[in-house]
Formats: sequence, structure tokens, C-alpha cells
Amino acid sequence: MALPSTIHRAVVDLSHVDRGIYQTLQTTLARHPSETGQRLVLRLLAYALFYEPDLSFTKGICAGDDPDLWTKGPDERVSLWIEVGTPEPERVRKACRHAARVVLLTAAPNRFRWDEQYRSKLAEVGNVQVVGLDYGFISQVAAGLARTISWDLTITGGSLYLTSAGQMHETALETVVGEPL
Repeated sequence: MALPSTIHRAVVDLSHVDRGIYQTLQTTLARHPSETGQRLVLRLLAYALFYEPDLSFTKGICAGDDPDLWTKGPDERVSLWIEVGTPEPERVRKACRHAARVVLLTAAPNRFRWDEQYRSKLAEVGNVQVVGLDYGFISQVAAGLARTISWDLTITGGSLYLTSAGQMHETALETVVGEPL
């Protein structure tokens, strides 16, 4: 018998100073049994970093061809495609052919090697943006994950400040490819 997904309910008090967004976001995330806490944190951070009213989570790991998050227009075309982690560049390039804008939020123990190996391949594509986060930061936040998530998140000047469970975390948002945040 397959293990069921774990449901996480999240409330994020978002202050995205650079984009002028000050909002409380409420969402529910399903965590597949094979998904790590770090990946769940990346998905929730991607939701907050690139928030727009129609942004939604997809089936993610369960649907291999779908991104982690997306925004679709009235004509069902994908206007924003968001991936997290360190996917193969061919997957990202393929997404660039299907969406107006593609964002990759990346953090992994091998991220810098991944950046070095694939940066030039992705830089050739015009509608992609790759943003890197420190994996230690992601791991610290994931260590405190609960089924009910309550974050105060401030994004300003290329830095991210997160308060979760009484702990303050800070990291830089590194633009690897594309326009800076």
C-alpha cells in the first residue's frame, strides 16, 4: 500500500519590498512521501518570491511533465513556469518553449557545480531566470518544518529574511542566469 501525502498548511506574512507586495498568503501544500523537507521549503519560497494572484501549485513530483508552480492565462497557455531544485537543463529549455517566462529556484549541496556546468546552456535562452539560494539556509528552515507553517518573510535588496518558529534566518538571492530579482 502506498504512503499518503502529508498535508502542510502555510501562512506567510510576505513583505516583498522590491516588488511592493505586502500580503498574507495562505496555502496548502501536499508533500509526497518521496519529497524532502528541503524541496518543500523551496516550493513554498518560490510561491512567495514570485507570488502573483493566479500562481498555483501543480501536482509536482506526481506529474513528471508539469512544473512545481505555474500561472496560466485565460487561454490556458502557461505564462509563468517555476521549477525548484537542480533539474537537467534540457527540461528547463523545453519549458522555455512552452511558457512565456521560466524561473528556476535552485538550492542543493552540489548547486555550485550545477551552476558552473549548466549556466552557459541556460544563458542562451532568453526567457529563463535562475535564482540560487544557500543550501545551508534551506536545510535550517527544513529542520524546523511542522505541518502548520507560519512564516514572516521579507525580501529586499537581494536578500531574504525569514522568521519561522521563533528562529530568524537570512540568505542572499543569487541571480545565476537572467534578470536580477
